[in-house]
Amino acid sequence: MTPDEFTNQELMLDVGDGHTLYVHDWGNPKAKTPIIFLHGGPGIGCSDRYKLRFDPTQHRVIFHDQRGTGHSTPYGSLQYNTTQKLVEDIETIATKLKLSSFILTGGSWGSTLALMYALTYPKRVSQLIINGVFTASKSEIDWFEQGYFRIFYPEYWQKFVASVPKTHQKDPAAYHIKHILGSDQAKAANSAQVYSELEGSLMSIDERPRLKPSGEFDPVPTKIEVHYINNKCFMPSERYIMQQAHSLTMPVWIVQGRYDMVCPPVTAHELHQRIAGSKLIWAMAGHGNDRSIYDVMRSLFLQVA
Repeated sequence: MTPDEFTNQELMLDVGDGHTLYVHDWGNPKAKTPIIFLHGGPGIGCSDRYKLRFDPTQHRVIFHDQRGTGHSTPYGSLQYNTTQKLVEDIETIATKLKLSSFILTGGSWGSTLALMYALTYPKRVSQLIINGVFTASKSEIDWFEQGYFRIFYPEYWQKFVASVPKTHQKDPAAYHIKHILGSDQAKAANSAQVYSELEGSLMSIDERPRLKPSGEFDPVPTKIEVHYINNKCFMPSERYIMQQAHSLTMPVWIVQGRYDMVCPPVTAHELHQRIAGSKLIWAMAGHGNDRSIYDVMRSLFLQVA
């Protein structure tokens, strides 16, 4: 994330376990209610495009790169890199910046982490605003890894299956994950790129990453992502978030793309039903950060923050 005229401060915050987080405090320091933003992935870090959701003259936003990502160190580390650790990191940031309460927001994996933090520290969260909802249930993970999306994009799944030996074509994701987390760096990088390209192909047009030559591809974000997926995102139990969602009593806003091929919209609908008083806003969009999602989110923050 690049410092600009609205940057209040940048911190390298020691959170223990050998990890130091990059924190970027941005926007109006006199804003009524600060906002903590959580990036997705897991593994991708923060980027300047996330600033487009906010008005720096009205909002104060705290960005940070989660463990192993972006400018945080050690880059790519999987040690002590779990959902529970990331939740405690948010609490450490809030304490360091003396934020007694704040609006918590995030999309995709950021929505998972936001929900987990809100369940753990509900009194800290004045409002919860999430998009591209992912609750880390088996059915959501299978949607991608078992290729259930192929009813919409059969050619992408066919290409993915063809990328592995015939003896492993019943579960091509498992084949690539084994290599991504393995010790052979060349095989890990190749499998990470194949896995990443499949995920990218399911993004909306505005969000699709540009394909890079293999020599320029960074496998670290994908390695962190599959580390989480391979550990069922370190959830206490299957469907934990859905089972506990009823206990969330703060205002909750859910923004979901109707055509999200990465995080199926049915998840957002079920979550909305389980949280009394929550508001669900449908966007004519796909997954993540395409322009229409940004427009809806920016409008929402201008109304409630």
